[in-house]
Amino acid sequence: MIVNTSDIELWELFTSGSQTAFGRLYDKYADLLYAFGLRYTSDKDMVKDCIQDLFIDLLHYRDELAKDVNVRFYLLKSFKRKLHTASKKAAIFSLNEWDLDDKVVSRFSFSAEQDTVSDERQREMLQALAVEINKLPERQKEILYLKFTHNLDYEEIASMMQISVPTCRTFVYRAIKELRGKLEISAILLILWTL
Repeated sequence: MIVNTSDIELWELFTSGSQTAFGRLYDKYADLLYAFGLRYTSDKDMVKDCIQDLFIDLLHYRDELAKDVNVRFYLLKSFKRKLHTASKKAAIFSLNEWDLDDKVVSRFSFSAEQDTVSDERQREMLQALAVEINKLPERQKEILYLKFTHNLDYEEIASMMQISVPTCRTFVYRAIKELRGKLEISAILLILWTL
């Protein structure tokens, strides 16, 4: 039984043919991919379809997949590509020229466990930070989301967003500098700690 298995071990088992490992990967990442997809589109059915398509492709091409991957990054990047393709197809059929790369990352929010911060002061700081983050340029918001919510490194984020690593670092630096100028340092440290 595969219960407390790391992503790397799950991936190795999956690429070796384990259906159980495939199911565990799906169970572990489907909700994360769903939330990630909703940051780019409000079309819930499209997001669900893209998740299903991604996992069907993984199963179909299992023998050809790389064995040594960062599973979270690989799935997020592959999913974003699928969502981008599906969005372009939908735009063609609806005569809407919506492009995923130009799509506004709708709004920054905190997960349910982060919303349960008991101290009222901390809650106020979280709300103030969310307001200020929502004022940042969209690409900065997306990079902060990938960096602090999904723990991707600069190289992975740069690859996903098709920018250079120095540009990625600059976006993070500028975003944090902007936030620092508008909020108390304790609020920023609290948020970075909770992410």
